[in-house]
Amino acid sequence: MPQQVPDHLPARLQHFIDGRFVDSIDGETFDVLNPTTNEVYISAASGKRTDIDLAVAAAKRAFADGSWPRMLPRRRSRILHRIADLVESQDQRLARLETWDTGLPITQALGQAQRAAENFRFFADLVVGQADDAYKVPGRQVNYVNRKPKGVAGLITPWNTPFMLESWKLAPALATGNTVVLKPAEFTPLSASLWAGIFREAGVPDGVFNLVNGLGETAGDALVKHPDVPLISFTGESRTGQIIFGNAAPFLKGLSMELGGKSPAIVFADADLEAALDATVFGVFSLNGERCTAGSRILVERAVYDDFVTAYAERARNVVVGDPGDPRTEVGALVHPEHYDKVMSYVEIGKREARLIAGGGRPAGLPPELAHGNYVAPTVFADVKPDARIFQEEIFGPVVAITPFDSEEEALTLANGVKYGLAAYIWTNDLRRAHNFAHDVDAGMVWLNSNNVRDLRTPFGGVKASGLGHEGGYRSIDFYSDSQAVHITLDDSHSPRFGRGPGAATSFRTDK
Repeated sequence: MPQQVPDHLPARLQHFIDGRFVDSIDGETFDVLNPTTNEVYISAASGKRTDIDLAVAAAKRAFADGSWPRMLPRRRSRILHRIADLVESQDQRLARLETWDTGLPITQALGQAQRAAENFRFFADLVVGQADDAYKVPGRQVNYVNRKPKGVAGLITPWNTPFMLESWKLAPALATGNTVVLKPAEFTPLSASLWAGIFREAGVPDGVFNLVNGLGETAGDALVKHPDVPLISFTGESRTGQIIFGNAAPFLKGLSMELGGKSPAIVFADADLEAALDATVFGVFSLNGERCTAGSRILVERAVYDDFVTAYAERARNVVVGDPGDPRTEVGALVHPEHYDKVMSYVEIGKREARLIAGGGRPAGLPPELAHGNYVAPTVFADVKPDARIFQEEIFGPVVAITPFDSEEEALTLANGVKYGLAAYIWTNDLRRAHNFAHDVDAGMVWLNSNNVRDLRTPFGGVKASGLGHEGGYRSIDFYSDSQAVHITLDDSHSPRFGRGPGAATSFRTDK
């Protein structure tokens, strides 16, 4: 039985500006599809520059004249905790809506909704408990650091796990006293519209949170280029990140960009192979493979390569693909037919480049009501050469490339031999090798004998084409606030005495 249209959907999705739901000024909309059927289920207001202008103006007024930036951190923290409470209290409903909009399996969507609540709770606590630097020169000077919110934060979020990733940006931006304009991905605007009601009920003042739906090349571009938006946080494709970097440069905006990935999972012969299988199968096929940190290149030491490949293919063939609303489903429908076509094009490329050992097309046995959905069978290619496109390029779907290696040096060369550097996963019981390999691998984040288990205190981000800057923990506080150094002299200032005659300019102390 396919999932039903969620109850209480609005007639259309609107922008949320200065505390009110509004249509686009020009009245334009775009269609939103359900991934399991590719049928239009709702339309959304399509924002342009004029809509962004209104949202930024509202956010700027709320920052300049409103109470939010001036609240004591403890009071803002209480409101953020209320947001977390509200998200937790409706996590089942949020998961159903997210599943409907994105095609994510319901059990995984529920986990993402709960993560969203935890993000708000984490930053609510962090902003109260943070300590800033202070330095003393006894009897002479005290120096300390003020943190000040930057202003209007422009947040551009992706279509994979949208509600959780929106929270990942909203929570620290609001915790530090900024106001925000959120531009969600056009494929998945539904969950973003829920924040307005949650924030209002929690007590966030009007104008602090603003939402403009729309396409990246119109609404997103206008937000990046707006002179009253001093910082942009973006998660998405590396090519889009390059465009944003160029468009933001004339304004010298602060940028945090978490971009693409082609992360390696390196499996040495001495690893716990069953645990490595569990983690690497989950790491590629969870979230429908639509995850930036997916370990989509698996590098396996030659001594265990054949056994690992055989076991991996068997596991992939047994992954349950189907209706995202069914709790038994492990891989649902890809988000949009445009993305489905991209993933399937890479599957066809892979068939020419490597040995297909599982999947390779639409899954067999789908019921008729799912026949038109964006379904891809978990697909595994073995014996993939390092110059293959499926080895080098981000596919962002349930597709994995497995490659053998003969030495630790070769494994490192293979791991680092792509333009990306977001995550890496290392499987070995040799402690010295694990730490040395982690140090040498080009990745912003490394997991040793583990799948992707996040600690919100640690930095999140990549190197090379995988990103610019890091967020998470105090790195988020740093990004969303300015640090102001204040210096106080406790005795005479002893300034150089320019204009007081020969020798006077140099008669001052320099022994601070």
